[in-house]
Amino acid sequence: MNSSSKNSFKKILVPLDGSKYSIKALKRACDFVNSFDSKLVLIYVVEKSLSINLLDRKEYLEILRKFGKKTLDHANDILLKKGIHAKSILKEGNIAHEIDKVAKNEKCDLIIVGNKGLSSVSRFFLGSVSNKLAQSSSVSVLIVK
Repeated sequence: MNSSSKNSFKKILVPLDGSKYSIKALKRACDFVNSFDSKLVLIYVVEKSLSINLLDRKEYLEILRKFGKKTLDHANDILLKKGIHAKSILKEGNIAHEIDKVAKNEKCDLIIVGNKGLSSVSRFFLGSVSNKLAQSSSVSVLIVK
């Protein structure tokens, strides 16, 4: 059976933020890989528009970059145990905008995102991002609860 002609989910983008909800989204994406032989693209976006009073902005962004890399590495560890390989992308900017931009550039057919993310105090949670993506994305969005 030629799966590529029937597969409308050739490439799936999974935004991660380190929360258990983004891991649930990642695990759901694995189901799609197994069912549709999809390729996965993982993205972590460092939110640059935060007003930063706690630390020097440069130091804070460096902490977020390291957390982003760690988050992507953890996700890849989960995938490797399932025999799945993914492309990882670390971006900086407005989270919803960067996710949508990567979805277009990578020619993704679907975005699978968690409905909640890290606490609102940290502000880079996926909850509001999933809502923004559902409204504005040029690609279909699956919100995992």
